[in-house]
Amino acid sequence: MSDLFTPIRLGPLELPNRIFMAPMTRNRAPDGIPNDLMRTYYRQRVGAGLIISEGSPISAQAVGYPATPGIHTDAQVAGWRRVTDAVHQAGGHIFCQLWHCGRVSHPDFHGGDLPVAPSAIRPEGQAFTPEGLKDFVIPRALEIEEIPGIVADYAHAADCARRAGFDGVEIHGANGYLIDQFLRDGSNQRQDAYGGPVENRARFLLEVTGAVCDAIGSERVGVRLSPRNPFNGMRDSNPRATFQYATEALNRFGLAYLHVTEMDMGRPGAAGPEFDLGTLRETWEGLYITNGGYDKARANTAIASGAADAVAFGTLFLANPDLVERFRRDAPLNQPNPDTFYGGGAEGYTDYPRLDPA
Repeated sequence: MSDLFTPIRLGPLELPNRIFMAPMTRNRAPDGIPNDLMRTYYRQRVGAGLIISEGSPISAQAVGYPATPGIHTDAQVAGWRRVTDAVHQAGGHIFCQLWHCGRVSHPDFHGGDLPVAPSAIRPEGQAFTPEGLKDFVIPRALEIEEIPGIVADYAHAADCARRAGFDGVEIHGANGYLIDQFLRDGSNQRQDAYGGPVENRARFLLEVTGAVCDAIGSERVGVRLSPRNPFNGMRDSNPRATFQYATEALNRFGLAYLHVTEMDMGRPGAAGPEFDLGTLRETWEGLYITNGGYDKARANTAIASGAADAVAFGTLFLANPDLVERFRRDAPLNQPNPDTFYGGGAEGYTDYPRLDPA
């Protein structure tokens, strides 16, 4: 019977365990270029079977938060290369999460230009800008002629990730960002080939996935979805049908994995009618990763039952760089400090204590 410590094959990679590090935005790249502090942070967490990097904007247009490290310029490739080299030298594996924030942004990031989205619908909440919190604006709806260029940006970013030494990429299709905005009918009110029925709303996700697979090989590509998450004002009238269609359609690519977060931000049903995420597990034909507040016992149960092949941990990895060893020893866990999650320096980033050697 498998558990968190059972090795697993993911595409061409042989991973030592099923304890994955979830992508977590940390805002420690002031100029958008990965740095030595980030190198230390990721290297500390190489015990993970797979590290999935924080979201990395695929273009200047994709930026929606300050101090996020991109993956579209030569300088960013060089910065990430220092990170991936450190991870690999310590025996780890790392994927890059490809990110376009879409409407979850602000003109301050774009020289005064509006953020883009499938439809001109303002998200709920406020944007984190370099000058502090500001109300979201009504985004500009993308012209259909612009969409192939953004698909090409994803492919370019995937190739940049390959050049930067990543073992693969995760396409961020979750949490209210651009791909998710196209997928769910609460944010997509288009009347063209990218809107209306789910077959059209999923088109952008599938085109991006195809382009990224063509760029680096499908066995090195994963996709992340978040059917229950209302973050950034997301909702769908029939999430079961929407995400089951998307999952079934993604099967055609032979991806490394599907990563489904169970997060509902503490508001069950806020993103649309509840449904059993097990239906997606049944539909998906490859490796299935889950995420969302798991502890060791619950994660082992999910793997042993076949509900998931691996589990991605977020805040537990944030506060416990040696989480895998702590799980192995059933050792106490450090408690995360939310005040240091976003921005700043080493405090709450690279200074969490490790266990004494066994």
